[in-house]
Amino acid sequence: MSRADTVDDRNRTPEPERSLTPTSASVRTANWTWTFGLLRSELLTTFRRWRTLALLGVLAAVPVLVGIAVKIETSDNSSGGPGGGGGGGEGPAFISQVTNNGLFLVFTALAVTLPFFLPMAIGVIAGDSIAGEANAGTLRYLLVAPAGRTRLLLAKYATVMIFCLVATLVVAVSALTVGALLFPLGDLTTISGTRIGFGDGLLRALLIALVVAASLTGVAALGLFVSTLTSSGIAAMATTVGLLITVQILDQIPQLHALQPYFFSHHWLSFADLMREPVYWDDLEKNLGLQALYAAVFGSAAWARFTTRDITA
Repeated sequence: MSRADTVDDRNRTPEPERSLTPTSASVRTANWTWTFGLLRSELLTTFRRWRTLALLGVLAAVPVLVGIAVKIETSDNSSGGPGGGGGGGEGPAFISQVTNNGLFLVFTALAVTLPFFLPMAIGVIAGDSIAGEANAGTLRYLLVAPAGRTRLLLAKYATVMIFCLVATLVVAVSALTVGALLFPLGDLTTISGTRIGFGDGLLRALLIALVVAASLTGVAALGLFVSTLTSSGIAAMATTVGLLITVQILDQIPQLHALQPYFFSHHWLSFADLMREPVYWDDLEKNLGLQALYAAVFGSAAWARFTTRDITA
């Protein structure tokens, strides 16, 4: 090799070494990919369970039973008795209007299922979310993967919230189907006495279903917090449902009227205000604000408990 070649090699600028450290963009992409993958796994696991399918089946059956009962009652009283034509009588809100318009069966079914059936289903799913994994011995293996406790808890809560929406829509769609089969559809009369078109009524039914789903966020957060306190899924589910029943009972005691506005179930039936013209927003805003408060308080408590918990199973 000549001296000129040696000098040229020394003066040549060395190429920078390729860094093996991942960039922040690739790390963020990997994190988002893992997060969506974790959520997808949780959703598939939850909705493939027979328990979940059974709960959805029960919720779908409630509007069928209510619709058939109303149809039989109105047929028996078709001669113009007190129950004929859907007028008067006792029952949930909107039930007197079901025979005039099947769309009212959606509102009736949601009013029937919201006090107990829907919250019970949410309590079962939320209560089993963490405790069920611990009881099955799979919680520790989930945390071995690069998920992190916070991300896993958020995926669990998001799964419960999606179940809230799916469960509410199952009730609404089942009620709409039964209402269309058993009763006439068309323009409907609001609580305020004004007439609105069927399309407007269908849109309000969708909004009511979304409000009902949002009304269950407090129960979902409460159930998730209870689930972090125990390793028994059955105990967590029973505790959540028991608390739900207790709050419902306390909400009916007149002597507790000063505390009742702070119970998560107190403003649940405010969704009926969406069927007024104009819409009354006061109780709706109180309900959604209270659910957000419960979600923040019990969600934070669940995070504090879960991130400091000694996972042994």
